[in-house]
Amino acid sequence: MTANSNARKLWEATRNIVKKLGLSEKTVASCCGITFAQCYAIASIGRAEEISLNELAETLNLDNSTMSRTISNLVNDHLVERNINPEDRRYVTIRLTEPGYEAFKKIEGGMELYFQAVLGLIPEDKHEQVVESLTYLSEAMNKIVCC
Repeated sequence: MTANSNARKLWEATRNIVKKLGLSEKTVASCCGITFAQCYAIASIGRAEEISLNELAETLNLDNSTMSRTISNLVNDHLVERNINPEDRRYVTIRLTEPGYEAFKKIEGGMELYFQAVLGLIPEDKHEQVVESLTYLSEAMNKIVCC
């Protein structure tokens, strides 16, 4: 098998994974009554516990204005709270509220169940190999800017 055909197979497999994850996360997000973008924001905030607006935008690879609108909607829905630094009003940190934390637990729980089911369809002796390979793939993709 040539390097070129392996690259094409990797691309196809990655596209399929991204497509499937997008659909599964939409399902998890919709059961919480939030959008896909809000789902990602809640998951990132929940994992960090507290994060600046700029760090969150960078984590999600969004511009600050898009991130700000998403956070404003989450604030209006009482899922997150903004805290403005009194010494530097441009520095804003974001935390989940109690309802936001409940949504975070629901999202995380749904994704954990989903991936347990995925692993259940893979031979058990291959689980570590799959996780290790995807970790290598993720790390390599983070080092290269596409296009």
